[in-house]
Formats: sequence, C-alpha cells, structure tokens
Amino acid sequence: MSTSISSQPPKVTAPKGGASKGNGPGRPKDLGKRAAILQAAKSLFVEQGYAGVSMDGIAALAGVSKLTVYSHFGDKEALFSEAIRAQCQEMMPDDLFEHAPEGPLRQQLIGIGEAFFAMISSDAAIATHRMMLAPGTGDDHVREMFWTAGPMRIQQSLADFLAARVAAGELAVPDLRLAASQFFCLLKGELHPMLMCGLAGTPSTADVRRHVEASVDFFLRAYAPR
Repeated sequence: MSTSISSQPPKVTAPKGGASKGNGPGRPKDLGKRAAILQAAKSLFVEQGYAGVSMDGIAALAGVSKLTVYSHFGDKEALFSEAIRAQCQEMMPDDLFEHAPEGPLRQQLIGIGEAFFAMISSDAAIATHRMMLAPGTGDDHVREMFWTAGPMRIQQSLADFLAARVAAGELAVPDLRLAASQFFCLLKGELHPMLMCGLAGTPSTADVRRHVEASVDFFLRAYAPR
C-alpha cells in the first residue's frame, strides 16, 4: 500500500486571544474546537467503525456545527487520517526518534519499545485494530488510510532513527525499512496477539520491561557491526 492521504490542516499561528489564524482566507481557526473535534472523532471511529460514523455525529459530540468540522478537516477521510495520526503522535511523539546519536542506543530503543508496546496494548488501539479487521469495516481504502496515518509513519520514523545510528557506526543495517518492521514485530511478540484475542490480562510493568529489553537485545545482536 503506497497511497498517502494528506491529513494535515493548514499551519496556524496562535494569537494572544486563544484562536489561531490560518495561512489562507477565512475565519481564524479555533484550536479548542479542533481538539474537541479530534477527540470526538477518535472516540466514534473506535466505537462505530469508519462506515458507521457521520460528520453530523462527530459535530454533535464535539459540540460544534458540521460546518466547523468541515472547515477544520475538509472531509471525513482527512479527519479519520488525522485522528489516527494524532493518537499515534500522542503516545509516540517525534522526540522519541531523535535522529542525532545522543545517549546510549540501547536505552533509546528501550524507550521507543516501551512507548510502542504501551500504545498497541492500550484499550483504544486494541479496539481500533479489531474494528479494522471486522467484516464490514470498509473497503481497502479505509485500511490504507489507517496504515498510512499510523503504522507506516511510525515505521518510517524508526527507519530514520536507525539510519543515523548506522551513519555513526553503531549498527550495520542493509535494509532500514525491513529492520524497522522487524523491530516492531519483535515487540508485538506473543503478548499482542493474545491481547487481541482477549486471552491475556494486562501484563505487569515488570513483564513488559523484560519483554522489551529482550526484544531490543535480540535486535542489537542481529544488527551489530561485524
């Protein structure tokens, strides 16, 4: 799947009054309303699936007009993509993937691994993945939007992070995208499929830490410079 869905709203600059002015014509964008719309969208897409959610329903839950929803996000596809992107960004912010090789590599990978596992094992993520796998969720285009806005963005961020470490001589990685995919697959391990199937309770902090550290050490051994 390679088609990208552009979900970024126009860049805004917040004035003193609390609202923000867009780069183009039109009324200033209210960041508080934008946040409320995103929160409503995240909740409804998880509960009702993509096909079951309407812009009217999102507007009602957010306490704004449907026109305001369209003003901020353009259409339902853009709002869905942005809701997924925002959820991932909230739990795995960009500063986790600092490209400059600062600090011990193992500790940075553990930090990324713990954030990733916390995200994929959250109630919202489990519900979203089940929704995407359920019959009637929508066509492949919906799943492609989900993949582009969430997993693909995170995988590319890790690939960029690994590239900096390869340049510094700390890793030998012939295929960065493959290595990034392998890293996240290691982190999912057996625990994540069991959570998806409802066969595992909430793992303890110690269990997660042990699992993440073992996955990181395995990954580092595989890509250590020869």
